[in-house]
Amino acid sequence: QVQLVESGGGLVQSGGSLRLSCAASGIFFGILWMAWYRQVPGKQRELVARISNSGSTVYADSAKGRFTISRDNAKIMVYLQINDLKPEDTAVYYCATEMNYRPTSWGQGTQVTVSS
Repeated sequence: QVQLVESGGGLVQSGGSLRLSCAASGIFFGILWMAWYRQVPGKQRELVARISNSGSTVYADSAKGRFTISRDNAKIMVYLQINDLKPEDTAVYYCATEMNYRPTSWGQGTQVTVSS
C-alpha cells in the first residue's frame, strides 16, 4: 500500500524560502517518477514539478527558476525547495507518484501560505 506523507509547509513572508519533504513507503520507489502538485480552492490541482528515478526533472512554467525538485532514493524521500516565495504560491502542495506522466497516488498535502 502506497503511503506518501508531506511535511514542511507553513506560513512564510513573501521572499522567504521553504523546503517541502515527502516520505514514501510501500512502493518500488527507485523505479517511479515522483511529482509535486499544488491546489488552491476553486481551482484544479496543477503540476509544479516531476522527477524521474534517475533525476531528470520537468517544471511547470510557473515554477521555473524558483522551485527545485530533488529526491533521495536511499532515504525514499522527495523534496521541493521553493525560494523567493510569492503570495501566489499560497496553496496546498501534494506529493504524488506518477506513471506515464499521470498521478497514481497522493499524499494528504501540506499547506503553504505566503503573506505579503
